[in-house]
Amino acid sequence: MARRDWRSGLRRRCYEILEQGPVGDRTSMLVDRLLVLLIIVNLVSVALESMPELAARYGTWFDAIELASLVAFSLEYGLRIWAAVEHRPYRHQSAWRSRWNYVTSAAGIVDLLAVLPFWLALLFPVDLRAILVLRAVRFLKIARYSPAMRSLLEVIYRERRALVGCVVILIGATFIAASLMHLAEGRAQPDKFGTIPDAMWWAIVTLGTIGYGDVVPITAVGKLIAGATIFLGLIMVALPVGIIASGFAEEIHRRDFVVTWGMVARVPLFSELDAGEIGDIMRLLRAQQVEPGGLIARRGDAAHSMYFVAEGEVEIELPHQRVRLGVGHFFGEIAVLRRARRSANVTAVSRTSLLVLEAHEFHALMDRDPRLSKRVQEVVRSRLGREVVSPHGDIVTEEVEETDVMKDRE
Repeated sequence: MARRDWRSGLRRRCYEILEQGPVGDRTSMLVDRLLVLLIIVNLVSVALESMPELAARYGTWFDAIELASLVAFSLEYGLRIWAAVEHRPYRHQSAWRSRWNYVTSAAGIVDLLAVLPFWLALLFPVDLRAILVLRAVRFLKIARYSPAMRSLLEVIYRERRALVGCVVILIGATFIAASLMHLAEGRAQPDKFGTIPDAMWWAIVTLGTIGYGDVVPITAVGKLIAGATIFLGLIMVALPVGIIASGFAEEIHRRDFVVTWGMVARVPLFSELDAGEIGDIMRLLRAQQVEPGGLIARRGDAAHSMYFVAEGEVEIELPHQRVRLGVGHFFGEIAVLRRARRSANVTAVSRTSLLVLEAHEFHALMDRDPRLSKRVQEVVRSRLGREVVSPHGDIVTEEVEETDVMKDRE
């Protein structure tokens, strides 16, 4: 039983390192960065190895890079298969079923392709150029470690119907443009527009706004059709770009909204407010960037705002301790309630993005919404009355305790 628990704990830890470790897990971050570095080295190696003079001179180094990559990616692939049972959506399934789901998933297929080229070269006589192309597929593994790429892929998947519609429209426009050009130019240039399939090359190049110039109309009607096709091509290029751009912006906005909502809702002062009231507070937040070492608040200064850490890390210098706050933490809560003095110096440890809630804007919101004002005052009386670090300070002990709790979880 103990051995089974030990194996289960090891497998869970392996899953956390490779997939979804706790926030701030240094081992997971280190492994991710090493894998990304190895992928980049592979891509550079593939590009340089395609040059005969470099391949002849540094062939041993290229082989060493490929061998190290094979070992690393094969080990990673095997561990991901073994730890797949810890993936939350698969936990209700049997072990073999969970692993099969990973192997057949998009991420599993990419991981397999990352190790497949070398094994194919060992087992089968294949063209080395094809092996180089398959090794370049390792670039797709970066999507696992890049939130931006994951967001982009999610947007493409979510907008797949609209994008397929664009492809259908493009195919239809290509066929129509080729047919019209065949009628207009078929007799004048039978070698280039004599058939609709021949004319489709011109239509594809024109609608793609490339315009090689190898095939051009010479009749007046053909030139008129070509002009209309060029304008249509501009629209065809802009349509999918607009769909993806708007979807990507919406995805980023949604993620920022969820993160900000979580930060605001966790503040004791706002934790008992409903969704609409928290949304009103979120609209008051403004962004602020602070460079490393920058002073955010000075002890003794008038406190007029509270801060949420959206990115980076800050350090609070309390009288008897120093506390570091990371992403999702907050400080200066009392400043939005009453005139107070800063009870600590707060500096940015790294480049930090803050969301700032100004006290006067919050009070203006409370004046506009008496119900919100009443609920906030109830929270103040029940939870914050005796928790100020100093009689005139703006740091609440619950903020420090919240930091300790989150660090324990991490």
